[in-house]
Amino acid sequence: MAWKMDNPLYSLSDEQEQQEILKMWGEERMGGLIHPANNRLPFALTFLIALIILTAFMLTMPIWGQRPTAAIYQTHVELMNSPEVQKLATAEEKMKYINTEAYNRAPDNALKGQLERHPIDWYDLQNLAPHIIELQKQTKYPLDNFTVLGDTVVLANFEGNFRADGVRERKQPWWDKGYTIDVFYVSYYCLWMIIMIKRLPHFSKKPVTT
Repeated sequence: MAWKMDNPLYSLSDEQEQQEILKMWGEERMGGLIHPANNRLPFALTFLIALIILTAFMLTMPIWGQRPTAAIYQTHVELMNSPEVQKLATAEEKMKYINTEAYNRAPDNALKGQLERHPIDWYDLQNLAPHIIELQKQTKYPLDNFTVLGDTVVLANFEGNFRADGVRERKQPWWDKGYTIDVFYVSYYCLWMIIMIKRLPHFSKKPVTT
C-alpha cells in the first residue's frame, strides 16, 4: 500500500503494488462474463461529468436566485417625476435616463449588480411607485425587506435575525450556506474519486490472464 508521489498524474501507487493488482485482476474470472481489462475512462464521459457538475452549480448559484426588493427602485421613483425625465418624449427615453442615473448613484457594486439583473420598464415603474412611496412612510420594515412581485410589493417571507426593537428581519441573505456545504461535499467526493483512480495501475498496463 505504498504511496508514490513523484508523478501523481500517472499513478499514486508504487510498481510493486501495481503489479500485485494486475496479477489479481489477471486471475479473476469475472464469472466468465468479461475478460479482465484496465481501460482508460473515456474522455467524453469525463468531460460530460465535469460539464454537468459545473452547469448545475452555475445555474443554482444563490446570487441568481435573489429577488428584486423595493429598495433597488427607490432612486427610480425619486427620478420619475423630475423635470429631466418629464421633458423626455418616450417611455424608452425616460427609462434609459432613469436607469443610467440610478446606476451611477448606486453606492456600491452589490446594488449595481441587482439593477443589472432586475431591469424595469416605465409602465411597471408607474405601477410600483405608489406602493414604494407608501412604504417609505412606515418605519417598521426598511424597503429592502419588501419583495417586488410583478407590479406589486409584498413583505418578504424570509425570517432572519431579530432586531433590537424585537422585529424580525425579512431580508433575503445574499448567500446560501447550503450551497457552500454542497460545493464542499461535491469537491470532497471528486477529490477522493481521483485519488482512488490514481491508486490503481496506469491504464497503459494491462493484466496478464492465466
